[in-house]
Amino acid sequence: MRTPEATDRVQLVFSLFDANGNGVLDPDDFELMGSRVVAAVPAADEAAKGALLASLRRYWTTLATELDADGDGRISPEEFTACVLSPERFESTIDEFARALSTLGDLDGDGHVTRPVFVALMTAIGFERPNIETLFDAFGPVDGDRIKVDTWAEGIREYYRPEKAGIPGDHLTAGTKR
Repeated sequence: MRTPEATDRVQLVFSLFDANGNGVLDPDDFELMGSRVVAAVPAADEAAKGALLASLRRYWTTLATELDADGDGRISPEEFTACVLSPERFESTIDEFARALSTLGDLDGDGHVTRPVFVALMTAIGFERPNIETLFDAFGPVDGDRIKVDTWAEGIREYYRPEKAGIPGDHLTAGTKR
């Protein structure tokens, strides 16, 4: 069963992925998003940057394969919501994206992401700063104001689960209209 929180989360993600603001998703949106995100962490490993870009390209390919029945190369908000809230259709794509984004933030390879790096990456995606800070705190930072890469990756996976409510990712939709 889809929760209202899940619908809010997906609507927000659609608006952020629509990087060129034309109301639909197309391949250029994912390239633009990828460039902004990797630029936010210039000290990141090149392999990690490449993995993030590849995960976003796969995200687009999965959407286009699953949803673009008319072959126009665009995905509407309605098509997007139907796909990403169907875990059986999208789970491996989200998993790849979750691993790539959270690993990109682990600049020293210690299995943790610092608050400044987390904030930089999430800001590059387009989330609001207060919501980012609240999310980071919800992930339970440890010594040195860091969160575990695995905790963040799991938070991303949960974000796309239609039956989930009351999860840390719901902090990202605070202040958005339903």
